[in-house]
Amino acid sequence: MDKLSLIATAREQTSKAVAASSGRAAHTVYGGHDHALRQTVIALSAGSSLAEHENPGEATVHVLTGRVRLDGGRTSWEGSPGDLLVVPQERHSLSALEDSSVLLTVVKHD
Repeated sequence: MDKLSLIATAREQTSKAVAASSGRAAHTVYGGHDHALRQTVIALSAGSSLAEHENPGEATVHVLTGRVRLDGGRTSWEGSPGDLLVVPQERHSLSALEDSSVLLTVVKHD
């Protein structure tokens, strides 16, 4: 069994995101492209975003730090630490309302 601190990983990725010109940083903590399940800590500096994209399967966003907005279709949801947002099965985007980190969990469909 492996163990890691999501908070420490979030802190590290947030530091990288704030320093990056893109305002983003990410680290896959479980799974990967050869697994159905993938969990990734994504950090976004305030005002940055992940542009609108398709959902590759079932997905959730667990807010670790900061505040984010998930936009999907005509609906949007705001999340704060501890909130779990279910990613809609449509094109969507994620924006940071302040320096933020999330745990993205995806189960890819075949």
